[in-house]
Amino acid sequence: MMTDARRGKSDVVMVWACDRIARSARHFLEVLDELGRLNVEFISFHEQIDTGGPLGRAIVVIISAIAKLERSLIRERVCAGMRRARHEGQHIGRPALDLDRQAILRDRQHGQILGQIARAHRISRATVHRVIHEQKPP
Repeated sequence: MMTDARRGKSDVVMVWACDRIARSARHFLEVLDELGRLNVEFISFHEQIDTGGPLGRAIVVIISAIAKLERSLIRERVCAGMRRARHEGQHIGRPALDLDRQAILRDRQHGQILGQIARAHRISRATVHRVIHEQKPP
């Protein structure tokens, strides 16, 4: 779509909804700026936005500002919830792996490769590597 607009093959970009063209309000505004520089009109069917005129461009700016505010509020709520959970003693994140570190080290000393050890203990190779290197002196 943007490639065609850059090559001058289209003069209108029409999407079902604004979230189909960009992942964030910032990216959305960058896309709209580029389309404006290329003299390509943007139309969103779902939101009924037409950037052909000044009112459409103003609506896009207002929508992007509201979207940014909404993301900021969501982030603040999530952070506040995590702080409250930590304050109440709840664990944040996935549970720690229950590893038999001695068995992993013993398997490695017996010459098994990381992939074999990982499959045997049902963990990732990266975890096996980390366990082995935690035990080595600096």
